[in-house]
Amino acid sequence: MPPFGFSALASRLRGGDQPQGSRLPCSWQRPFGLGWEKPYTVRYASNLDDGPNHGAPLGGFGAGCIGRGPDGRFNLWHLDGGEHWFGDIPDCQFGLYESDGTSSRAHALAVKPTADASRPEVGEPLTAWSWYPASDAQQSTGTYAARYPLSSTEYTGVFQAAVRCEAFSPILPGDYQRTSYPLALFVWTLHNPTEQPLTVSLLLSWRNTVGWFTNTDPTAAVKFRDDGSPEHNYVPAIGRGQGQRNRQVQAPGLKGIVLEGGRSEPLAEGQGQWCLALPDEAALAHAGVEIFRCSRWDGSGDGAEIWTPFAADGSIPESDNDRRSSDHESASAALAVRLTLAPGQSLEIPVVIAWDLPVTSFATGTRSLRRYTDFHGSSGDNAVAIAAEALRDWRSWRSAIEAWQAPVLERSDLPEALRMALLNELYDLASGGSLWTAGSPQDPVGRFGVLECLDYAWYESLDVRLYGSFALLQLWPELDKAVLRDFARAIPAADPTPRPIGWYFTQGRGRVEAPRKVAGATPHDLGAPNERPFDATNYTAYQDCNLWKDLASDFVLQVWRSFRLSPSGADLRFLADCWPAAVTALRYLKQFDANDDGLPDNGGAPDQTFDDWPLQGVSAYCGALWIAALEAALAMGQQLQLELGLDTSAEQREFGGWLEQSRANFDRLLWNGEYYNIDADSGTPVVMADQLCGDFYARLPLCWWARCRAGPGFGWHSFTWRF
Repeated sequence: MPPFGFSALASRLRGGDQPQGSRLPCSWQRPFGLGWEKPYTVRYASNLDDGPNHGAPLGGFGAGCIGRGPDGRFNLWHLDGGEHWFGDIPDCQFGLYESDGTSSRAHALAVKPTADASRPEVGEPLTAWSWYPASDAQQSTGTYAARYPLSSTEYTGVFQAAVRCEAFSPILPGDYQRTSYPLALFVWTLHNPTEQPLTVSLLLSWRNTVGWFTNTDPTAAVKFRDDGSPEHNYVPAIGRGQGQRNRQVQAPGLKGIVLEGGRSEPLAEGQGQWCLALPDEAALAHAGVEIFRCSRWDGSGDGAEIWTPFAADGSIPESDNDRRSSDHESASAALAVRLTLAPGQSLEIPVVIAWDLPVTSFATGTRSLRRYTDFHGSSGDNAVAIAAEALRDWRSWRSAIEAWQAPVLERSDLPEALRMALLNELYDLASGGSLWTAGSPQDPVGRFGVLECLDYAWYESLDVRLYGSFALLQLWPELDKAVLRDFARAIPAADPTPRPIGWYFTQGRGRVEAPRKVAGATPHDLGAPNERPFDATNYTAYQDCNLWKDLASDFVLQVWRSFRLSPSGADLRFLADCWPAAVTALRYLKQFDANDDGLPDNGGAPDQTFDDWPLQGVSAYCGALWIAALEAALAMGQQLQLELGLDTSAEQREFGGWLEQSRANFDRLLWNGEYYNIDADSGTPVVMADQLCGDFYARLPLCWWARCRAGPGFGWHSFTWRF
């Protein structure tokens, strides 16, 4: 997976490279704007490579997200469900003016942007602006720190004022409302450490991007990459300006600007609103505070119309020009808050960027409403209401995040890097191309999915989530169950459409086709954003996933795991919903038991999650998962019979017979007296630690159905299985 996680970046900082003074313990840290000498580069030329300048994403799950890098630039724009666009929009930026009465200074709070190589006619952007100096090897001008969902930027050595910005969205475990909100909060703390008054002014400028984030490629045709995986084109409407307008808005306790665009009926993807908002003068409760709003300026020029007055005295031109743009016009907006800080005085200023882009659509013409529309409506004109709620509740949200993270931060027995990673690696739930739809009677909390990664753009790869979904289960268990319910629906479905299998291309073996989805087979994934995610499954075509020998076991184990481990309690309805699919999946997998020894046989072509490793005959990896899954299925059947009165006795007899046979043969076929062979028939001496994944799942402290005694290897004969 591409190194978008902060722990991957943290590996590049060692010892003395860690900047001091951050107020976010257990965070990934980087001197502000410092470059990388040897950043990670991708394995294949066709894979995405944005470089390492990624920050913590901002925005709720499935709401779309934006990102501000360690150099202050807004560069991540995941606002079209499942799609990725990475690029600087220079006029989306904060700035700060400061005067002590005798001298003044003003900087945009990011390093200088570079010219867009794809548009050489534009030249260097915003040449009138003064950009904040980057750190270098000799001196740091600030510190960026990230501990998802919090990040902070401290600016040092340039302004007399102490300047800090903490950014976050209300990512709150167990909260299926606020975790979906499309907003970013920036809480600026300005402090005067000097002995004379300081006048400071905080600027926010933003480009109207309504209508940009939708795919303009009407076909989104699928093609194969050089690594054999499928991909589709994504061509967003960057720069589209037709029908855009900006206007001032005021609500109780709030002043701001709304950015909107043209609308169709029904509302289309990318249509809706943005809102830039801060507390009004009364809510800020600071003597002499002034708020300026400029509803329209031209961000495609040198930027002097905003920067010249701002650099002179911290003001910006006041306007409420709400005319609509022609197609290629730039419609930027800005607001600023100016005040004077007495010696030793501080002020906290929350600034909200909210967006209401309620529709995400797919290449087939299907569309979904995002989850947050269950609470703020689907009309696309609710950005002000979202921003107002954020200004009202941000303190309680931040406190809730701190309370949630405290038990992890206090684990002094764990290395700090591990505590950092445990929190930072949750970023993928927001910026992993996440979809989270509005609720329905069938799916009360909506349907949810995260891409395997941005290069392999299909949702909830079942083999991958066997390892990577524990955090979702622990923190948002209803979303984990929503994913598994979609797999349960998909297992009996069929799609006979033939597709070429990419692995054979990479092996130089020509075109080999297979049906997309066989009835009864457990799908590898829940589809891709250019088709019908959740309904059209098995998007990946690198291997024929209908032949995989681990997916059925993966499904059964995750269902039982979610039932037993869910912090929301034992959900018998969920277990009953998934039971028929579990039975179907195991029966389908059993047909690959070629010699009737109870264990499914691998077929020689890579047919499990390690999809470049051919296994032959019974394998330790798939066989161990199979045995654990049979134990889980027996426990599921007994639970449903005891608690709900379902008659599962026939299935229990069937699975019990398979289990007894499998356990008797697993060691006989694979244990060589020292370790388990990777498989029974290939003769390879190679082994891997993960071939005992089934044992790992059996040992999970989640249930009473598996306890281990001492014995050779981990031999299945050494387990006492209790029901």
